[in-house]
Amino acid sequence: MSTALSVRLFLSSAGESNDAVIVGDIRPAGPTGDTRRGILIPCGTSPEPISYPVAPGRYVVSAALPSGMVLTQNAVVVPGEETPVDFVLTDSPYETHSWQYLMGNIEPGSVYHSPATIPLAESVASRSMVAPASRPDAVLPESTVGPTPIITWIGDTTPPSWSFTSMLQLECDTPGLARLIATSGPRTLPAPDVPGEAVTPLYRFGPNGPVAAPGEPICERQFLVVEAGGSVRLVTLPLPWEAYEVEVLVNLRQSPTGSAVSVAVRDPEVGAGLAYMSQGALDTAARLFADVEPQLHTRLENPLAAAAAAYVLIGTDHTRGETYWDPWLKRLSDNVPWLGDGAILRAVRLLRRGPESRKQARDGLIEAFDRGIPFYTLGLAWLVEGLSAFPDDTDCVGRLDQVRRLSWLADMREPFLILDLRQRST
Repeated sequence: MSTALSVRLFLSSAGESNDAVIVGDIRPAGPTGDTRRGILIPCGTSPEPISYPVAPGRYVVSAALPSGMVLTQNAVVVPGEETPVDFVLTDSPYETHSWQYLMGNIEPGSVYHSPATIPLAESVASRSMVAPASRPDAVLPESTVGPTPIITWIGDTTPPSWSFTSMLQLECDTPGLARLIATSGPRTLPAPDVPGEAVTPLYRFGPNGPVAAPGEPICERQFLVVEAGGSVRLVTLPLPWEAYEVEVLVNLRQSPTGSAVSVAVRDPEVGAGLAYMSQGALDTAARLFADVEPQLHTRLENPLAAAAAAYVLIGTDHTRGETYWDPWLKRLSDNVPWLGDGAILRAVRLLRRGPESRKQARDGLIEAFDRGIPFYTLGLAWLVEGLSAFPDDTDCVGRLDQVRRLSWLADMREPFLILDLRQRST
């Protein structure tokens, strides 16, 4: 048997697969030993560990969670043995929320179910959809709950409804938001029939809409409208994502996690990478996307995953000259016209390659805007960055104004675009 550390992370069992992969490090605890950065750590209810050969000695093994929390364990490696390092993350508030807990979208059960109050930042964006204003001591009740939310799924929209102009207009419109962007009747979803989850209901979606009652969407974009306590969120659903489900967590309580609505893709290979990406940890995300990178260069069967990989590649590889993946970016932009992110990625890459590509980049940015709002929040930020590079171009300036205005409504902590259209004042 080799001399190695055998690493894995256990999640709560919910009677379903919770397989995932996160990133960590192995470092010697003393002056000698092997260092392994960016190791992959399998997660799940009973994950198979991954072994990493190291020299005998004392080590510190760390696991970087998508939430930003870092778990650490000490281990002593002896010659000829595989030393197990088992991380445990089973303090999810509900077993059904294990994936959301791993992604950092909900707090530990010990905090969630605590009767104590939780001090929180004085920020409208960090409150739940229905939370009241804080007391003078800046403390809010831990479990304030408002009315039952209204969740409306929209599976049939047309490109004009995705435009920046249309989306900005929604902020001013009266109730009936879903009907304004749907081509036929939107569907109001029932609350999940799971005991104890009324405060933080979890909705699941597949390629054809809600898992419990799938529909037949006739367009490339699906949205969710979440209404509660006078607040309205328009949620971008990243569908289809191959055969994997998408989870939407609606938080009706005051929570230290911040986001009132969170979206996560149950992709075991890159699901955590999307969460790292939304936090700006692109180098960490790149470690996960590296394993699927070759197929993303040649296949566009999952353009949303391909776009995520491209955000990570461009964000971590600053090569100015031609790269082997530049033609792939062009294919993504040209072959998937409904994906604004593809045009954003191609244009930003051209802009960074130097003055000789500047005109192409400018035209690409305009095309990206004209395709409508991106799926990824990062795409919104990059579109602002790109259009800002042309301050004397009236076509770019006019579009930049609308992109900036929409960015003020976006929850920038989320990987996929979520717009706060009517924030309840407190």
